[in-house]
Amino acid sequence: MVTIENAHSDIIHDTSFDYYATRLASCSSDKTIKIFAVNGEQYALLDTLVGHEGPVWRVSWAHPKFGNLLASASYDGKIIIWKEANKKWSKLASLSVHSASVNVVEWAPSEFGAILLAGSSDGNISVVELKDEKLGKPMIMKAHKVGVSTVSWAPFVASESSEEDHTHSLRFVSGGLDNAVKIWKYDTEKETYVIETELEGHTNCVNDVAWSPTVLVNTYIATASNDNTSIVWTQEGSKGEWKKQLLTEPFEAAPSRVNWSLSGNILAVSTNDDKVTLWKENLDGKWETAGDLE
Repeated sequence: MVTIENAHSDIIHDTSFDYYATRLASCSSDKTIKIFAVNGEQYALLDTLVGHEGPVWRVSWAHPKFGNLLASASYDGKIIIWKEANKKWSKLASLSVHSASVNVVEWAPSEFGAILLAGSSDGNISVVELKDEKLGKPMIMKAHKVGVSTVSWAPFVASESSEEDHTHSLRFVSGGLDNAVKIWKYDTEKETYVIETELEGHTNCVNDVAWSPTVLVNTYIATASNDNTSIVWTQEGSKGEWKKQLLTEPFEAAPSRVNWSLSGNILAVSTNDDKVTLWKENLDGKWETAGDLE
């Protein structure tokens, strides 16, 4: 285990490695973002990004084909895109379309372009595309009654049939403080995102959602909630019904984050008692524990 001391002066809310795992970004309630160079177990501070006026909740790296870009979401209601050029970081663009805290931000799979997805405590979701270093017109969707806590893009799936099917694969899932989990798809006629289906199963606010990054035989979404449960949702085929499976009896503490391995077959569940459990699907289609990380 490697410890980076004195990284921030307040609580750290998120960390993220870039595509090549040679840079690490962290964000904190101290309103700053730190960029570290990673060389084995050595971490060197490269820059401190200052621009938000409140705690910074999430950071997300764009694919390197778009340049060294980092997006951040903050309590101040802003989304900021940062760019590195000549080893110096600067603010490339700022978006203020939400009336409350922006709780989550995530870049779409690179095959779709430099598209940014965000969710806010104002109950809205925003999607905006970056082209030629300029932001397009954002799409704003009323999503959850109380607030949006989490979002996650579906992976890119190449289509062999028609362009329409290819566009249909632009989907994401959102979770809210209203206990709801919703799957969205892009509607070419309405030129916006519409709700494809709702997944009912949680009885308290949804803390995190994660769409499995790899399409195997089935499609998977994992959710974590303050009802002390985590659910894996499975869809057979592209139009099958979503089936839910509780990972276990209620956890001792609320699951706060869910993360898939790059291969999409291992799920990590982090709970508020500082524990991480690993889960894997067995040959009978049941999810079972694959280990604990203390």
